[in-house]
Amino acid sequence: MTSTLPPNDVVRVGVHAGQQHTDLDAYVRLWQRVEALGYDWVSLFDHFLPIQSDPTGPCFEGPTLLAYLAAKTSRIRTGLLVTGNTYRHPAVLANVAATLDHVTGGRLEFGIGAGWFELEHAQYGIDFHTLGTRLAMFREAAVVVRKLLHEETTSFQGRYYTLTDARCEPKPLQQPFPLWVGGAGERKTLRVVAESADGWNMLLPSEEEYRRKLDALAGHCADVGRDPTEIRKSLIFWVVLGDTEAGRGAARGARRRAALRPGRAGRAWVRALSAEQCVEWLLPYLRLGVRDFLVMARPPRTRRRSS
Repeated sequence: MTSTLPPNDVVRVGVHAGQQHTDLDAYVRLWQRVEALGYDWVSLFDHFLPIQSDPTGPCFEGPTLLAYLAAKTSRIRTGLLVTGNTYRHPAVLANVAATLDHVTGGRLEFGIGAGWFELEHAQYGIDFHTLGTRLAMFREAAVVVRKLLHEETTSFQGRYYTLTDARCEPKPLQQPFPLWVGGAGERKTLRVVAESADGWNMLLPSEEEYRRKLDALAGHCADVGRDPTEIRKSLIFWVVLGDTEAGRGAARGARRRAALRPGRAGRAWVRALSAEQCVEWLLPYLRLGVRDFLVMARPPRTRRRSS
């Protein structure tokens, strides 16, 4: 399995910006500012309701918004991290990815995940399934998406999905098309990473926990005959730049919002740091092979303005 992702000596820095509690003009300005500042890529998420915040507020639909944002930017890589598998049939998702790659001019970073936000499923009547079933569906879906984006026709017979001589045309501009998988489960999700992914994305854990996950990924790669260094690693981290009382207060607020995610405690990865401290914090992960670092930017948020 080869990839159009950059070689592992190339480090990229980006921004992961959820499109919630905002209006269209403000969100476009955010992406354009990220591009003007020289970041390598910027991504949005795939949710229909705000997450880790007030779920009654506004939230734009991801793939549609991404197509518009591609027309409002010119250089920066445009990401979707990550699509929830339960929201769309994987054949539909493959067609979305292929079209977006053309719309973005081959600037797309496209990810898939199992799906986790139960409230969205409950409101829209989408089957949430058990975690085990969602992960099994996700494993099949990753194979289906990959085959459709690379092969002329795809036939697949699984427990959850069946395709017969299926076509997905036109193929993406990027060939081979780089596919990201999002998640951290060591037994099942990392198996999907080993089997189907070019890139692996997750929220930044402790260094000890990340080492354990890298070991688990290496084991899965050995089982399927892959070199784990072929898989590009990405981490999303949440930092407030400013080691001040105001910065620490903002970080505490971010941790409270993060705790709104079901089953999650306040995140230790939300920190108030100076720029130098932030680099020091991330260096161990760079040494462990991470090459994409994405700063979390999720409204409601505050931005320090210079006087």
